[in-house]
Amino acid sequence: MRAFKFVIPIMLLVGGFGWMKLSKDFQDVPELSRFFIIIGAMLVSGVISYFLFPKDEGEKS
Repeated sequence: MRAFKFVIPIMLLVGGFGWMKLSKDFQDVPELSRFFIIIGAMLVSGVISYFLFPKDEGEKS
């Protein structure tokens, strides 16, 4: 469960930056499509960060 202290903030950062970028530069895209793009990016970044960050930092092999 320790990995989630990294996963959730990364997902929120990706969502925030994605929303800012899509709202500023891609106003032609419908808002519902922008929302689904951002949700997809948040999920992908969460899965990637879950596997990249260690689950237990203090555990010795």
